[in-house]
Amino acid sequence: MRVLGKGKTALAIKDKFDDVVLYDDNDIDIYDINSDELTIVSPGIPPYNKMVQNTKNKISEYDFFVDKMPYSIWISGTNGKTTTTQMLQHILKDKGSVCGGNIGTPLANMDNTKPIWILETSSFTLHYTKKAKPNIYILLPISEDHISWHGSYSEYEKAKLKPLDNLKEGEIVLIPSKYKDYPTNGYKVCYSCVEDLETIFNIDSKKIDFKEPFLIDALLSLSVSRILFDEVDYSLINSFRQDAHKLEEFYDSKNRLWIDDSKATNVDATIQALKSYKDKKIYLILGGDDKGANLNSLFIYMKKYDIEIFAIGANSEKIIELSNIYNIDVNLSNTLEKAILQISNKFDNKNGAIALLSPAAASLDQFNSYKHRGEEFKKNIKNI
Repeated sequence: MRVLGKGKTALAIKDKFDDVVLYDDNDIDIYDINSDELTIVSPGIPPYNKMVQNTKNKISEYDFFVDKMPYSIWISGTNGKTTTTQMLQHILKDKGSVCGGNIGTPLANMDNTKPIWILETSSFTLHYTKKAKPNIYILLPISEDHISWHGSYSEYEKAKLKPLDNLKEGEIVLIPSKYKDYPTNGYKVCYSCVEDLETIFNIDSKKIDFKEPFLIDALLSLSVSRILFDEVDYSLINSFRQDAHKLEEFYDSKNRLWIDDSKATNVDATIQALKSYKDKKIYLILGGDDKGANLNSLFIYMKKYDIEIFAIGANSEKIIELSNIYNIDVNLSNTLEKAILQISNKFDNKNGAIALLSPAAASLDQFNSYKHRGEEFKKNIKNI
């Protein structure tokens, strides 16, 4: 058996099974393009990769483990899938659930004696998946992301909707109302807002401590608990603690509020972050690797806010150009460190201002990960 990729997913498969050979771009000269051998494609390998294009019998990690997978709940969408996965695991862990997939544990390392697998599921994995399907599929709203990987928004959207193609009668999908007409043999529960989920599953959001954008994640998690066990435990969901780098608020030595939202790697995530501070003067650090996304919708949205932008990263010039087009104040910072210093020189907490790192872009142009970017953000602020 062959695996394209040498990351966490590939290494876990190699450790678990004999006769597994790993390949990456450095091995293209020895890769047999005429082989009929089963080939698992790691989710990070894009469809335009030469080895992928010249592989006959390719499947996803999910397809390979389809016969070993217990009752499974897959969670996907553009934003919120990690939080929803973690919240649902927090709620169901006493029922014997384990979680993994795109976060934490590769499928090869998951315990298939457990009754429930909760899997954060990326569009990359879904692109290569042909036959595996969940018993419950939670689909959060879809917005433009990973365009350079998929080639177009329609292909990205198509990947996210793919699990519906294989659902069987009795299996359930919680899906944005936009896709209510998408054909499936599963049972569709359509929602467009918090109120829909409250009504359908008899949940009182006033008893939930989380606010937007995390409230929808909590409601979706509680909805699954209602479906499986007819339970809604408000004290349990309220005991969940959010990861760092997701609208993480902290104050500097001058009592000024900074927010680390480094996890906001696409346009919709930044729009959701801005909603939380709509009545504030916002110093916004924006930029990085935007993965080919169209940023116009973000700038149209920002026109209604009191925002000053500090542009960093690979798409700084694009941000400058769009800021000028939409008449939004902007500074060319290039680096995160410089942006923080520029903001600090202007930042007056007496006017209710906040400083927000919500880049609407991936981090790999300047950092090792979004976590690294967030850590550097907090470290530099401590040194002001």
